[in-house]
Amino acid sequence: MAAEPTRRERLGLFGGSFDPPHRGHLHAARAAGEAFGLDHVVFLPAARPPHKPGRTLVAGAERLAMLRLTVGEEPLFSVDGRELDRTGPSFTIDTVREILRERRGEERVELFLIIGSDNLPGLPEWCEVEALLALVRPVVVYREGDPRGALTALERELSAAATEKLAAGWLELPPVPASSTELRESLARGEDPHGLLVPGVLEHVLARGLYRRGP
Repeated sequence: MAAEPTRRERLGLFGGSFDPPHRGHLHAARAAGEAFGLDHVVFLPAARPPHKPGRTLVAGAERLAMLRLTVGEEPLFSVDGRELDRTGPSFTIDTVREILRERRGEERVELFLIIGSDNLPGLPEWCEVEALLALVRPVVVYREGDPRGALTALERELSAAATEKLAAGWLELPPVPASSTELRESLARGEDPHGLLVPGVLEHVLARGLYRRGP
């Protein structure tokens, strides 16, 4: 009798600036895990996201510390700071290739890339986007008010195979009470009015003076 093929690990990759990480990120990761049967989700904070060239981020070490506090001891999640160790912009394709080499290729692991639908308009400008979408199964998290038409617009810029994979990974979630921009503005005043930060993160922000304006 022939041996049954070894089941591939289903690994979610969740990249972003995480400036700061909040409960909305955790909810998106949990929902992706449930919807796509993921075994694990790795949070990958970016050093310098190429699609946000004009914004100054909180130091990578601080975002990494906040992300570890946010993830805590949840067994489904882990944090990987490899992109913070690179010089220059963070390219997702580099991380995907590294992880595939470490996990001995696609016969051992199936990668799911969790992205927000707000990233779709700029997706054609991502480094080697077609190669990236060939190596992963995208999970596109969208919330109330996000224009689904962004996916239709991509049909003119990406291959049919790429847009089909994006459409297959559509995941609807309820809206977050405040945007990351609004959250940073609240934190500049020392507040988290919507309770978006998990316990310990607000204390870290205040103790380190993160997001505070002026001297």
